[in-house]
Amino acid sequence: MRGPLLLVLGDSLAFHGPERGEPADEPRLWPNVAAAGLGGRAVLVAGIGWTARHAWHALTRDPRVWAVMPKVDALVLGVGGMDTLPSPLPTALRELIPVLRPDRLRRAVRAGYQRAQPGLSRAFAVLPGGGPVALPPRLTVGYLEQCRQAVHAIRPGVPVVAALPSVHRASVYAGVHAGRAAAERATREWAAGAGVALLDLPALVGDHVLSGQGNPDGMHWGWPAHAAVGAALAELLEPELGE
Repeated sequence: MRGPLLLVLGDSLAFHGPERGEPADEPRLWPNVAAAGLGGRAVLVAGIGWTARHAWHALTRDPRVWAVMPKVDALVLGVGGMDTLPSPLPTALRELIPVLRPDRLRRAVRAGYQRAQPGLSRAFAVLPGGGPVALPPRLTVGYLEQCRQAVHAIRPGVPVVAALPSVHRASVYAGVHAGRAAAERATREWAAGAGVALLDLPALVGDHVLSGQGNPDGMHWGWPAHAAVGAALAELLEPELGE
């Protein structure tokens, strides 16, 4: 008899360790820690900088997801944190940088934006609401709800877990995270209405990240944080999957 299958839609926090990005089957990553604790396995579909919108696109466009959908026992929406990061350049324009041509132009624009981003993040943080973010909270929870509904249309009643946005001390954003509080409020409100359980990432990894114990980039986690998040996720899911 097989154990539970977790479909995890995530951002880079799901597959980056203390030094680098890791293969999706690295057992110390939090999705795999949770799955092992439940006696099952995790299918991780994730990308660098993924927002809730990217998760929705993966759910609807990636045939790897379609292949596992009939067997999914739980949906984990490990996205939403990157949505809260400062985005001085509108997201639609920023995501066009990798496709600029010629190569010399692309490299110049990328380098210029990376140099400007910390200062612009600080400058925009004084605006009402803390300035522009990668994805506004209303859109984040809208895409999360679309993901929940889509999976429940195929697998009615499977438990869904989402994550509160994590914290960071990343120099590339000058430590600015003015959009996090509003995103947390929106996520909590949506989850309460939709019957979705929440992983409280700030409570689980906040001290680890802010004290500098994680990845030197100030955003990603060390293995103790992955272990804590994985154990908390397994604890959330165990009562429902046990039924």
